Amino acid sequence: MTTGSTSVALTFDDGPDPVQTPKMLDLLKKEGVKATFCLVGENAAAHPDLVRRIAAEGHTLCNHTWNHSLTLGKQKPAAIRADLAKTNEAIRAAVPGAQIKYMRAPGGNFTPAFVKAATDLGMTSIYWRVDPRDWDHTTDSSDGTHEARVIKAVKKKVTVGAIVLSHDYGQPDTIVAYKTVIPWLKNRYNLIALP
Repeated sequence: MTTGSTSVALTFDDGPDPVQTPKMLDLLKKEGVKATFCLVGENAAAHPDLVRRIAAEGHTLCNHTWNHSLTLGKQKPAAIRADLAKTNEAIRAAVPGAQIKYMRAPGGNFTPAFVKAATDLGMTSIYWRVDPRDWDHTTDSSDGTHEARVIKAVKKKVTVGAIVLSHDYGQPDTIVAYKTVIPWLKNRYNLIALP
């Protein structure tokens, strides 16, 4: 999937995380970059202050389901819709009237029923073009190799119009990697939050 333009969109999934999300927001602010945050409903409900900060700093809000169930798309349409609606409610409890124009299925496990439920709630389903698999590492791999792998993957796979998937939940190495990735991308592309 692409942005439909010559810009590159950064997206961060699974948050908000009380430790990592503020660090990512600080980095984005320092670099003058906007991104899209695909929020897990139970995390949004637990950390409404971070949802407010994400919105206040001009980033786009995206629904990433209530509890990141990888099998939600296999449920009955009413259950999918209820999950997405509950997540939207948690986001809007923190930011009343928030526009939530996008939904991303956990693991990219979209089904026709998932897409229809999102559409019925006014959301466009988004996938990605670049996945550096920043989540795929052991907890003791913070020796620089994981960050280097994330950096290399983004540099190798990014193209005009790409949507880049990464994670702000429980991923300190992602923050470290993006200290290199963002300036590199800024020198080559226009970085945007999904409109």
